[in-house]
Amino acid sequence: MTETSLDILQKYWNHQRFKPLQEEIINSVIEGEDTFALLPTGGGKSVCFQVPALLKDGICIVISPLIALMQDQVQNLREKGIKATALTSGIKYSELDTLLDNCVYGNYKFLYLSPERLQQDIVKERLKRMNINVIAVDEAHCISQWGNDFRPSYRKIKILRELKPAVPIIALTASATPQVVEDIIIELDLFQPKVFRQSFFRQNLGYMILHTLDKNYKLLQILKKYSGSSIIYIRNRKSAVEISDFLNDSGYTATYYHGGIDAKEKTKRFKRWLQEEVQVMVATNAFGMGIDKPNVRTVIHFNIPESIESYFQEAGRAGRDGLQSYAVLLKNENDILRVKNQFIKVLPDVDFVKLVYRKLCNYFRVSYGEGEQTVHGFNFNAFCKTYNLNTLLTYNALQFLDRCSILTFIQRFIKKSSIHITSSSSQILNYLENNPQYEMVTKAILRTYGGIFDEEVIVNLPLIASKVNTTETKAIAILKNMQDAELLEFNYALTDAEIVFLVPREDDHTINGVKPHIKEQSVSKIKKVRAMINFVENGNMCRSIQLLSYFGEKEVENCGICNVCIERKKIQVDVTKIRKDIIALLQKKHLSSRDIINLLEYPEESALDVLRELNEHHIIKINQNNNYQLV
Repeated sequence: MTETSLDILQKYWNHQRFKPLQEEIINSVIEGEDTFALLPTGGGKSVCFQVPALLKDGICIVISPLIALMQDQVQNLREKGIKATALTSGIKYSELDTLLDNCVYGNYKFLYLSPERLQQDIVKERLKRMNINVIAVDEAHCISQWGNDFRPSYRKIKILRELKPAVPIIALTASATPQVVEDIIIELDLFQPKVFRQSFFRQNLGYMILHTLDKNYKLLQILKKYSGSSIIYIRNRKSAVEISDFLNDSGYTATYYHGGIDAKEKTKRFKRWLQEEVQVMVATNAFGMGIDKPNVRTVIHFNIPESIESYFQEAGRAGRDGLQSYAVLLKNENDILRVKNQFIKVLPDVDFVKLVYRKLCNYFRVSYGEGEQTVHGFNFNAFCKTYNLNTLLTYNALQFLDRCSILTFIQRFIKKSSIHITSSSSQILNYLENNPQYEMVTKAILRTYGGIFDEEVIVNLPLIASKVNTTETKAIAILKNMQDAELLEFNYALTDAEIVFLVPREDDHTINGVKPHIKEQSVSKIKKVRAMINFVENGNMCRSIQLLSYFGEKEVENCGICNVCIERKKIQVDVTKIRKDIIALLQKKHLSSRDIINLLEYPEESALDVLRELNEHHIIKINQNNNYQLV
């Protein structure tokens, strides 16, 4: 009896039915058609190429831009008993030779590789000898200069069309505007592709943009109003720790997740959240892959994301079970300026990219014409300090060099320096009294990193040293002495990243080849940031309509559940009644504005407007305890 695609789905994924459009996409691939799958986050894109690849003889080639994503999918396939491997950066030639032989002769079903690997002669020669059944291009928006993560190397993927002209190609993405879709089809040379586009409309998901002066207080209000599992996305690691601690202190169960936590601890925290042991996951955008928790009631953005694509994917992790859920973005007066400073003002120009590349080559003593495929441990902060480079500009320059296939910039956060204070605070204070020369460094660490008494925390030693005007060497010596005194555990790592040079050093000539791409990426980035700002500031149009219009969907009706639609449906507030109710409350006792808002069932903005009016007319006043009272 011949296996069907549903048999494969049930056998390996234990799902009884396909998600919308999955079966149609799979059938298209099985029939040998070039296929374009545009599915929202959670739509199950990987199944669309994995199922047909398992049904057909031969091996599936998967092109992916992200090492972590490749490794994650390979691990998941292996856990299902499916033979899969990935060609990541830094693999030695002899190991590469063996891995490719395994794919030719070893009955492997999946080979994941980056687009850069397609340029190597050894890879191209072995691909010719493989029985390839499907070519899958994941995150296909990377092929378009207007995509969310444009990579020039993606434009060379069409070499697979030359090597294997009869093999069907499936392109997959969760975020593509009409312009990007057209670009992908052209660049991949797809022949009369069958395009499957699932509507991005989510009738159960309300998009809320809320203005607030106190984001922490608003968080508590949201979590109280919408009980259930939640994700809070924040900008940096320090904020992740601080907000997690704040929520735990406020009676909620929370944990945090960011790139500085080792893989074992990440898995532990993810499982605790998945199994409802903690309600709230506070995370950077490192918390993205493999999240398929259906009952997330709220996704809260504490900061404005850099693009609508990023926001839409992260917000889409709410309400996958079809029940009413909310995607809330909190903003205040300074957020728009902060976004411009964080994402636009730190875009490096071509001259700065050239400068960073030259300094990098000098830093590792790479001679002119050499360096190809050499691997180097890299201390990013030390590098910036050596050449007095702006860290954000330098980081973005390295990202550009990575995307343009000049080098690979791998951030190995698991090897960062870490500290865990194993003694009590009183023991630390007693020690500092006898060793006052250690006080400044110790206090700088305690003020910078929360939770350091509870667990091992990744620390930035150059940052600590700069805060107390000392050297990193002296800070390390102090921590080692405190470890010898059994006050803390200190793990020191020399590098926090890895650089792999992909081409020989040719200085300006190396960068001139990708000069247009650097300019295009800056233009695209600015356009995306401005689109995100416009979305946040437009309080006149339904949020769902704004989002879907951005992705090319027309004739969409108002969702009825976003903050714009809800505002329209509000019944006109009786201001006279609000005045009477506030005065009645204040006749009993003095109250803060928060107390009044919580006690009265009126819209917050309406209550605040009446409070301001009563205060201006000297009917009420604010006392020394910051509470309102009658005059």
